[in-house]
Amino acid sequence: MKAMVLKQRAMISSEPLVCQDVPDPEPGPHEILIKVHCCAICRTDLHVIEGDLPEAKSPVIPGHQVVGSVIQTGADCQRFQIGDRVGIAWLRKTCGQCQFCQSGRENLCEQSLFTGYHADGGFAELAVVHEEYAYAIPDVFSHLEATPLLCAGIIGYRALSRSELQPGQRLGIYGFGSSAHVVIQIAQHRGCEVYVVTRGEKHRQLARSMGATWVGEYAEQMPKKVHSAIVFAPAGELVPPALKYLEKGGHSHWQEST
Repeated sequence: MKAMVLKQRAMISSEPLVCQDVPDPEPGPHEILIKVHCCAICRTDLHVIEGDLPEAKSPVIPGHQVVGSVIQTGADCQRFQIGDRVGIAWLRKTCGQCQFCQSGRENLCEQSLFTGYHADGGFAELAVVHEEYAYAIPDVFSHLEATPLLCAGIIGYRALSRSELQPGQRLGIYGFGSSAHVVIQIAQHRGCEVYVVTRGEKHRQLARSMGATWVGEYAEQMPKKVHSAIVFAPAGELVPPALKYLEKGGHSHWQEST
């Protein structure tokens, strides 16, 4: 198969990914082999490629927002059939035994393995994943529409859930990247007002075009306090103003978007 392989970590502008022929992966027990339809790129992919994260596998095929169809199943597979459309996300494997795995917080497992980092990902024609860590993709989504849900969507929905936002309440969002643009749609569907604080003019324009109640560069400009707040921007200094403009009894969640 053809794949974009990272052999030497370097700035993305230097084009460190090399397109080359590599052996087709073979699915092991409980694994599925998929034909990749598309794979989105995430900031975490850039961290892997440019060396911001410690090297885990080299060479490696990056990519962890993968959508494809099952073309082969390994021994003892039960969840998926040939032809099923599935997604592969960042979280690839956990121990299943620790306190975090046993309490539905497997993202905190100390033995976590990640797609496109510890194992080859989706910048290729084929990819393999354990069936328990693959996601069934509903027909309502196209291949392209489904890819961001496998990272930005997961991050955003988890952050929104932890914010405990109730229907009809006001939500503050700090930073308006890929996760935030998913969250605003869910919040509006629930009848909530969304107040967006972000420094980038293009991001402010996007927030306005998506129907944000208010958009500004600084929290101090916010016309009302909010009932819940999510800080997506990787900037700890935003936490104090986010708390200051939170209603009494409100919920704030800092979720670095990657």
